[in-house]
Amino acid sequence: MSIPVTTTNSFEGKEIKQYLGVVRGIVVRSPTISQGIMGGLKSIVGGKIGSYMEMCEHARQEAYELMVQHAQQLGANAVVAMRYDATDLGQVGAEVLCYGTAVIV
Repeated sequence: MSIPVTTTNSFEGKEIKQYLGVVRGIVVRSPTISQGIMGGLKSIVGGKIGSYMEMCEHARQEAYELMVQHAQQLGANAVVAMRYDATDLGQVGAEVLCYGTAVIV
């Protein structure tokens, strides 16, 4: 079961009763061989790199789900101030971090 998550610092019409702390989900992804080849070709000719976009979207979704699981482990029923951050790890891939504050509303 998912819990409500917002990028704002509160939920409209709900009072935050308790702050439980920062929660996060971290994923490191690297492109598959075919994604690397297609990405390399696209970087030469230009254009959108769909295979990389797909890889990044999967990483964001997985990081989000890990953050929600972390919040639930702390006993939260909501997350406020959710954000994403990403770091390029060069030829290794990319790190995606999803974080927020676990709360009880």
